[in-house]
Amino acid sequence: MQRLFDIVLSGGAIILLAPLLLTIIIILRFTGEKEVFFAQSRIGKNGVRIKILKFATMLKDSPKIGTGTVTLQDDPRVLPVGKVLRKSKINELPQLFNILMGDMSIIGPRPQTQRCFEAFPEHLQEIILSVRPGLSGIGSIFFRNEELMMHDADNADEMYDNIIMPFKGKLEEWYVKNRSLAMYLTLIVATIIVVFTGKIPFLDRVFSSAPRVPKELEPYI
Repeated sequence: MQRLFDIVLSGGAIILLAPLLLTIIIILRFTGEKEVFFAQSRIGKNGVRIKILKFATMLKDSPKIGTGTVTLQDDPRVLPVGKVLRKSKINELPQLFNILMGDMSIIGPRPQTQRCFEAFPEHLQEIILSVRPGLSGIGSIFFRNEELMMHDADNADEMYDNIIMPFKGKLEEWYVKNRSLAMYLTLIVATIIVVFTGKIPFLDRVFSSAPRVPKELEPYI
């Protein structure tokens, strides 16, 4: 049933958002490095490699510069137009095509690069890989300020590996164990609210049984 919703919703969104997508394509073609799309290898369901699509927002060689595949707030590798696309999450919209093709779902654990996936606790990795990765999900909702968390940390790599990813892994495990059509629809609504308000809805109800937020991350959640 979730796959049917994925097809209908992603297909409908592509049609509805076509004018916006075409406008962004034109803007990117004539600004920055004139790159429109960025395809990156990520780990999908059952460990299968997938290529996720994004609008290009950073320098072409950014994975080889600075913090690699980990992006910080005010990262100098982000292009001017890219800052707007990233802040609004519009840069993720090309993944609607990944959803339509079946590589992803609208809701699920975010697909990770190899380096980021290996930062998940080992005992959670198999659980996370048991479902399709998502355009959004509980991890995306709770970590809407992840770049700021990394920016404020004294040691960004240490924060990422020892605090962010272990907690994110627990959240994704919670999602897999509580997965249902109702949860799927709730997380879609929650994503829309977070994008427009920056606040997590239903925190004391739907997400009351979710893992406890580490004290280091409380100011951001």
